[in-house]
Amino acid sequence: MKSRQFKLVSAGIGAGAAIAMSVVGVGINTVSAQAPLPLSPVATPEPTVGQTVTKSKAPSTPEVRRAEPAIKGPAPLPPEEQGLPG
Repeated sequence: MKSRQFKLVSAGIGAGAAIAMSVVGVGINTVSAQAPLPLSPVATPEPTVGQTVTKSKAPSTPEVRRAEPAIKGPAPLPPEEQGLPG
């Protein structure tokens, strides 16, 4: 009998949770459909703060001709990966 009572109580709790979630979902959907939130607090066509625009001509040749590594040749292995001597 206890197993059946547990199942009935669990089913009641689950049904109540499903009903509560649907009510909350309908409420949220109704609120969001009535008044859409603005994307920004101040809608201006031009940026007002935090952006600097500098107009200049791009250089015709790159400043660095070719990237070259500072170390040439194979690098030695660290001591823990060299293996046993001999």
